[in-house]
Amino acid sequence: MSIRTTTRAAGLGGRLRSATGLLGGYAATSAAHLGSILSGASVLRNATKPALMPLLAAHSVSAAAAAGREAPKLLVPALLASAGGDVLLQLKNDTAFLAGMGSFAAAHVCYVTMFVQRGALTDRRRALVVAAAYATAWVGLVGQLWPDLGELKVPVAGYSLLLTSTAVTSAGLGWRTGLGGALFLLSDTLIATQLAKWRELPGHQFWIMATYVLAQYLLASGILQQEERQERAAG
Repeated sequence: MSIRTTTRAAGLGGRLRSATGLLGGYAATSAAHLGSILSGASVLRNATKPALMPLLAAHSVSAAAAAGREAPKLLVPALLASAGGDVLLQLKNDTAFLAGMGSFAAAHVCYVTMFVQRGALTDRRRALVVAAAYATAWVGLVGQLWPDLGELKVPVAGYSLLLTSTAVTSAGLGWRTGLGGALFLLSDTLIATQLAKWRELPGHQFWIMATYVLAQYLLASGILQQEERQERAAG
């Protein structure tokens, strides 16, 4: 084995270890955050939430590098915009909430653009069926929430439309991204019911974050797997 081959193999091993370590960090931080919600440890809860999406972004970049590719250009911006939303929503005031919603809206624009660029709407018949199903759910949900949203009616309706677009387009790239998009929609639907002051589920905040951290992981890992499938098909 040549020195060049040995060096390349060592570099690959290092990138794989880095990707694995960062994924472990994301899993551990997610577990700590969810545990802090259940235990009421507010300091740990506030400390862990801002770290979630940067860890997932770093893992995604490292995993792509380990596979000899760059991460999709819009994936890291989507995750970091989500991190901005996470931080802003912790401030718990109306201005910060709207700014946080705007940050998440930017994340969804990145996701939708990225999915469409990678062929999410290629199967038009399937895309229309999925879009019709999600549109029906969106109309029904917004119609139920509308009377109870107060001044947030228009922002929530607009944001939820972007969120639904992420769910629709994510379904076009496989089950993993599709499930991620559906869970993201579920997570934010639970937030919307809080805004409307509906009766909360037992452990409501826990389920919001549990579905959120899983959704983001499925979206990020799903798009990386889809790129790998495309590369194999092209080769």
